[in-house]
Amino acid sequence: MLQCLKREPGFYRYLWGLTGPIALQNLITFTLGLMDTLMVSWLGNTQMAAVTTANVPVFLLISIVFGVQSGLSILVSQYWGKRDMEHISRAIGVAAMLGTGLTVVLAAVLYLWPVEIMDLLSNNHELSVLGAPYLKLIGISYVFNMLSSLYVSARRSAEDAGFGMKLFAMSTVLNTGLNYLLIFGKCGLPALGIQGAAVATLLARITEFAVCSFCAVRSRLLPIQWRAFFRPGWEMLRRFVKYSSPVVLNETAWGLGNSMLTVILGYTDNSVEMLAANAVMGNLNRLFLVVCFGLGAATAVIIGKSIGEGRSHQEVMDLSRTLLVFTALVGAGLTALSLLLVPTLFVPVVFPLFKLYGESAAIATALAVTGFLSIPLHAYSISAVTGVLRAGGDVFWSTLLDVGPQWCMALPLTALLALVLKADYWWIAAAIQSESLLKVPLCALRIRTGQWIHDVTVRKERGQ
Repeated sequence: MLQCLKREPGFYRYLWGLTGPIALQNLITFTLGLMDTLMVSWLGNTQMAAVTTANVPVFLLISIVFGVQSGLSILVSQYWGKRDMEHISRAIGVAAMLGTGLTVVLAAVLYLWPVEIMDLLSNNHELSVLGAPYLKLIGISYVFNMLSSLYVSARRSAEDAGFGMKLFAMSTVLNTGLNYLLIFGKCGLPALGIQGAAVATLLARITEFAVCSFCAVRSRLLPIQWRAFFRPGWEMLRRFVKYSSPVVLNETAWGLGNSMLTVILGYTDNSVEMLAANAVMGNLNRLFLVVCFGLGAATAVIIGKSIGEGRSHQEVMDLSRTLLVFTALVGAGLTALSLLLVPTLFVPVVFPLFKLYGESAAIATALAVTGFLSIPLHAYSISAVTGVLRAGGDVFWSTLLDVGPQWCMALPLTALLALVLKADYWWIAAAIQSESLLKVPLCALRIRTGQWIHDVTVRKERGQ
């Protein structure tokens, strides 16, 4: 198996050159979520549980943003292999129009009915009233985030992974500073509490969008052809819908599934402790997965570009095997490191910092151990689904393999253990991670067939 890791000189330098900035970008983004959670936790466990509940529909918005962004990257990475700037501009234009439309509608729903939506997610009406002001504003911020993320995705697919890292670093520093000022009322500003976190995020996203727009106008690497951007044509719309709509549905269903896990925890007898522990460990787990997400995104760029360049079927298969094995090995290393930190850092230092004591700390420990043990499985499946299969245009199977195990295994098992059998939290934590046990072998079987390799640009000349 390890024979496939032997590649031409410079391959791994190129891989880490793509992975590093993307991983840092994800680290910056997840750190922002962690800082939000930390500052809100200082207000109390009830406030943190309210924000966790409010972030259930917000996570659905995030998933839609990521879905449109991932769908765009399928087209851009292969067109980049052909250096076809006109069709890259057309793809960005279609993605911007469809993505903005989706987020505007959802943001309007969250703004108009925040309490009613939150009442569906928890059996505690106090959390709904407390979190509603946060939910009303946070949805609007993702309209701006959608547009910024699409351009960042296009730049990443054109092998410029550093742009997103710099942009989101700027917005994260701004957001964190505004959080401190507006949550606690520093420097003469009003203490807005939970609502202050939403205002800070909205202002940071608007600034992020303004900077991104300025860079897009002046870019030489990826100059947008504005005529093609604003008039992308029906053929590009058809192609984007064909290859991107399954990805958007995939991420939406996956995001809804993750939201349902939070809803299940919100209906347990100890819902406040469960939600508080899950809020902290959800962010900490993602911090350890940033390298895996980076490798998955880099895999998508490399596979998509290789197909666009017209490499042979066997070359693409060998390349995918190398990337997947390497990612799994990196995941194993991350597991060893993270498990060492549970008794030495998380339990004695991090959990008290987030006001997790007693039962909340015990639940967080269970979530930490089960989550960290699953990192190699998550690493493989992330690169298999978001990297290999999607970049190869195999959007139907990537969607089925990503969503099926979650809805058919993890969700019903977690609901059964948490709400019906009232099982110990260790069993509930294990059930949350159970989907990977099914997803990994299914992904491996699909990739082995080689039927996932498609050139999505093949009809370019005939179509227009």
